[in-house]
Amino acid sequence: MTVLPAPALLQIRMLDFINTDKPIPLAVLVLLVIFSVLSWTVVFAKWNMLRKARISNISFLRAFRKAPGMETLALASEQFNDAPLAAVYGFGYEEVDRQVKSLGKLRNKTAIERMLQLGISQETSRLESRMNWLATTAAVCPFIGLFGTVWGIIEAFNALSFSGAASLRAVGPGIADALVATALGLGAAIPAAIFYNHFGHVVKDMAVRMDEFALEFMNLTERTFEE
Repeated sequence: MTVLPAPALLQIRMLDFINTDKPIPLAVLVLLVIFSVLSWTVVFAKWNMLRKARISNISFLRAFRKAPGMETLALASEQFNDAPLAAVYGFGYEEVDRQVKSLGKLRNKTAIERMLQLGISQETSRLESRMNWLATTAAVCPFIGLFGTVWGIIEAFNALSFSGAASLRAVGPGIADALVATALGLGAAIPAAIFYNHFGHVVKDMAVRMDEFALEFMNLTERTFEE
């Protein structure tokens, strides 16, 4: 009897798993692959966006602290499109400029603070966009894999009942399907959970930085227009 090496056995089992004669295991495989591909797409896009936001924030904050005036910085902030701090500055400066032009000085600091909070909320939502897909992948894929696992075990027992004898040849395909489903489910869910937690921490840190920047903005505004 010819014994196939382990890689060859694995290839046979994977080919069996995607056999169109097995629609339910095939559906499980397709769902898990879709979740995995989309989650990794989100991971790479989010990683790139947060990296640019972090770098732009540093550059904008440096320019903000060195700027001779608020109007000059407002014009220069257009080159910091990836910086959440620049967007928050735009919200605050718009309200400051409106009050100064119409009233000659600041009359409503609360309105400025509200605009800053609105900018922070909008930028936080932008930074968190599509992260819900990672959370969904981390939560759902283990259960999809578990369903494939249970189905594979059911097939193994069905094959065992039809064969009339306990043998590896009878239960092997079903058990292989079950293990493949488990591996794919965990392979999709674990990276999604790791990156969801990582990105959540980064976004939370940026939200704190925006809150701190709002205080700096208010201090600059008071020094500029109340002296």
